[in-house]
Amino acid sequence: MSTAAVQKETKWWSGGRSPFNASYGKVMMWYFLMSDAFTFGAFLISYGTIRFSQNFWADPNHVFNSFPFAGHANLPLAFVSLMTFILIASSVTMVLAVHEGHNMNKKGVEKYMIMTIIGGIAFLSCQAWEWTHLLTGEHVALLSDGTLSVLPTTVKANPWGAELSHEAIAAALQATPHEQLASIASTLHHGGEAHHSVAAMSNAELIKFIQESDLKASNTGPIAFGGYFFGITGFHGFHVFSGVVINIVMYLKTKMGHFDQRGHYEMIEKAGLYWHFVDLVWVFVFLCFYLI
Repeated sequence: MSTAAVQKETKWWSGGRSPFNASYGKVMMWYFLMSDAFTFGAFLISYGTIRFSQNFWADPNHVFNSFPFAGHANLPLAFVSLMTFILIASSVTMVLAVHEGHNMNKKGVEKYMIMTIIGGIAFLSCQAWEWTHLLTGEHVALLSDGTLSVLPTTVKANPWGAELSHEAIAAALQATPHEQLASIASTLHHGGEAHHSVAAMSNAELIKFIQESDLKASNTGPIAFGGYFFGITGFHGFHVFSGVVINIVMYLKTKMGHFDQRGHYEMIEKAGLYWHFVDLVWVFVFLCFYLI
């Protein structure tokens, strides 16, 4: 028998049922998640390349040490640990929603989808607070002109450089203009009566006040820190927001009985795949930005 005849008789797949033992929708969701994983992977590889090419990088124990309503307590990584717990807990509730869908339990799916949505909104709220705190925070750093100034953490300003010695701070204070000295003094006092009176002090009085307050100042760090942090965590936050919107749509469709009419809850499974992917990506973001 000729090779052509063998090839003609061989029938690998005649169409219809997918060869992946999964529905078309699930296969397409896996393709999308794989391509999205490549995108996040490229971002994180780029971040790692830039970070380890620098002589100094911001210490996460210093950058991420604040907690809402805790004042100026030093709580390294406590808040981001809470964010991680919230996201992982929402992944658990999504698993339970999918399980209830397999059992065709409409009320169970509704309950756990609501809990997953609440978890997603809570995570986004935490991220909004963290961004606001970093963008409006006040840290004293040495500028390129040799003076000290109060800087927030932005995509163009990074105050998290190496800490300055007492001698370097003293020299920089002498070169710092009055307005910047007053701003530093106000920051150190955190408001109160001195906040309104520092502007009336002379330069010598301001310098003495600042030195007595045991000022902690640093060099400015690589600008790339803020760009990568806000860029990658913002991209992930957009995915979480998209997931919340998808979950709300799934909840409404469950509420209206659309999936009972179809006889299955496969759409909940697809939403669950996306949500678990978002949670998994956060593990890598957490590792790269907050732990290493």
